[in-house]
Amino acid sequence: MTGQLFPLLLLLLLGFLVGGLHASAGDADPIYRTCVEQCEKTGNVGDISIPHCLFSSSDEAVNNTWYMQEPLYLQWKQLNCKSDCCYHCMIQRESEREALGLSPVKYHGKWPFKRIFVFQEPASAALSAFNLMMHFVGWLSFFVLVNYKLPLRPHSKRTYYEYTGLWHIYGLLSMNAWLWSTIFHTRDFEMTEKLDYSSAVALLGYSLILSLLRTFDVKDEATRVMFAAPILAFVTTHILFLNFYQLDYGWNMKVCIVMGIIQLLVWAIWAGMKRHPHRFKLWTVVFGAAIAMLLEIYDFSPYGGYVDAHALWHATTIPLTYLWWSFIKSDAEYRTAMLVKKAK
Repeated sequence: MTGQLFPLLLLLLLGFLVGGLHASAGDADPIYRTCVEQCEKTGNVGDISIPHCLFSSSDEAVNNTWYMQEPLYLQWKQLNCKSDCCYHCMIQRESEREALGLSPVKYHGKWPFKRIFVFQEPASAALSAFNLMMHFVGWLSFFVLVNYKLPLRPHSKRTYYEYTGLWHIYGLLSMNAWLWSTIFHTRDFEMTEKLDYSSAVALLGYSLILSLLRTFDVKDEATRVMFAAPILAFVTTHILFLNFYQLDYGWNMKVCIVMGIIQLLVWAIWAGMKRHPHRFKLWTVVFGAAIAMLLEIYDFSPYGGYVDAHALWHATTIPLTYLWWSFIKSDAEYRTAMLVKKAK
């Protein structure tokens, strides 16, 4: 979990900090605001025509005939007159600022990224997809290892490794979290934001449970339920709070920081105390994640309009994910060898 914990934790922290910024220097700019207002009325930004502005708004479209409404796939993508006007006015304003020698500013809490097709943050979206792929490959290789390469219990034909099922669930939750991260960086609106944050919090909470079960060597099912129940109840309540009461970025950040710090301490201390033979893999992931954190602290505008500090951080999580799954597989081999030896 450490390999996933730190990238996920940093992803959450940045997302919540960004989400908490309801106003930025860019969208407060009178020139930008005037551009957006004129665009919504005329459907034009300079020489650029906005096709979406030819259609009625969603409120008006209810009473209009079907041919005056935008296609459903465009409505689902949240590509509409306002979003396109904001985007093209932002790009135009940044070009003007660049000509005056001014540095980029944020708009609605985000840096001015250049789109590629419907991808709002193409670099972060692509790198999130790579992280998704790395988790899929890591989970699949773990599945093959424990089920086909390592010995199975002679009577039950189940794996010797006591945490196999828990790691399978972890792999699925990890892939789900990175899937929604990819979608969120592709199209950022309320639904994708909530699904991204909810998936990330769910994974972080489950990672905390799994870290405690593994480091305390909990094998009995009843004891596992006792460990998991309070954390599961809290995480579930927290997700419901965010989705149906208030998307409180500050509170959410505090919750994730606490869960993250606990896991960090648990894994780091456990690896040292138990003298795990593969502890250096774990510590390398911890150290690498700490270095990667600097990319989150040192926030800078996107180079060329595509690659910012957050995108570079996404790139660093790819090798960390590979190393983390390597540790998981090594732990499975280590525990299996010990249990097979005891069984003889």
